[in-house]
Amino acid sequence: MRQYIVKALLQFIPVMFLITLIVFFLVHVTGDPVSLMLSDTATDEDREILTKALGLDQPMYIQYFKFMGNLLQGDFGTSFRYNQPALPIVLERLPASFELAIAAMLVATVISIPLGIWSATKRNSVLDVFVTGGAVLGKAMPSFWLGIMLILLFAVKWKTLPVSGHGSFKHLILPAITLGTGIAAEMTRLIRSSLLEILGQDYIRTARSKGLVEMLVIYKHAFRNSLIPVVTIMALQTSVLIGGTLITETIFSWPGMGQLIIQAVNTRDMAIVQAAVFVIALLVIISNLLADLLYRFLDPRIKYN
Repeated sequence: MRQYIVKALLQFIPVMFLITLIVFFLVHVTGDPVSLMLSDTATDEDREILTKALGLDQPMYIQYFKFMGNLLQGDFGTSFRYNQPALPIVLERLPASFELAIAAMLVATVISIPLGIWSATKRNSVLDVFVTGGAVLGKAMPSFWLGIMLILLFAVKWKTLPVSGHGSFKHLILPAITLGTGIAAEMTRLIRSSLLEILGQDYIRTARSKGLVEMLVIYKHAFRNSLIPVVTIMALQTSVLIGGTLITETIFSWPGMGQLIIQAVNTRDMAIVQAAVFVIALLVIISNLLADLLYRFLDPRIKYN
């Protein structure tokens, strides 16, 4: 196990190197940083002064080495919108994003696990058709449309939940349902297909022939082994939820990383964008590593060589 973790961490080095390249070139592919930061009334002298201050008059490779040196110190530059270092601003938004991601994943898990199990055990029944049809519908619904519909029903018509903001449990319900519905639909279909495959294995037939209760066969022997592909989806979706919930956070004015990225892109605050992209990429790598380690817990037959 320890050797596998060390090997995995070493494999992340070239990945992180590519990420730093992408983050560095984000500034240059979006246009001239000096023109983005200065107003239209700025003089040529102002442009020259700012260009030298930012080090943009130097060759590209020197700029990259300086960028890497600053990055190792946690310095992604200063946000000209907030006039503060970019990384602390991004990290300040992480707790809210984690909160929303965990709530959405909890909603998805509570919905998908019982529906997926019922659909697999009642294959080709009315319940199975209803669940699979609902899963397709849930996956097809755009998150922004679902969010707006929830706002119209629960906030405007019934006035039971707040429209937007952050601070109480009620503020979390609508965005969590909006995000969790699409994930629940995907997980339900995956649990169903994975469980159907497991239920056809020889050891399941052996457990049934021994006279074990059907519920024990399903939940102890079949369901646990069917969770490996589900864990993979959960790991990928969690990292996406933390940094990729741009539309939902904007609709509900949720103060997470998604809303911060939208604002930074609109104002062309590239220091914030660079820091946010780097943090999200790092979270994706960590979540994938944790998912790999969880496989061994779910299935002892998996070996890390």
